Amino acid sequence: MDSKWTAQAENRVYDIASYIALDSAVEAGKWVDSIFDYVKRLENFPESGRYVPELATRKDLRELVFKNYRIIYRIETSAVYILTVRNYKQILPIDEIVPI
Repeated sequence: MDSKWTAQAENRVYDIASYIALDSAVEAGKWVDSIFDYVKRLENFPESGRYVPELATRKDLRELVFKNYRIIYRIETSAVYILTVRNYKQILPIDEIVPI
């Protein structure tokens, strides 16, 4: 199964990396590489994430926790769509979880 990043999710990753780069560009690059590598596991194990607590009735929506971040994704028949990446301490805006 393919994993596909939405533009919103990619933008969130690069926004976070830009913030990390204020301290260290090297660490920001490592963080970006690490998060993309971490998500690759979904290609073989799409159901490995837990249900999103705010949307527990939606069984197609799941999340992985990566360091201090939540990676929210939706499982479809042919692919896993990465919807957004949020700091774990932030409230998850439901409007970031929209159909493609």
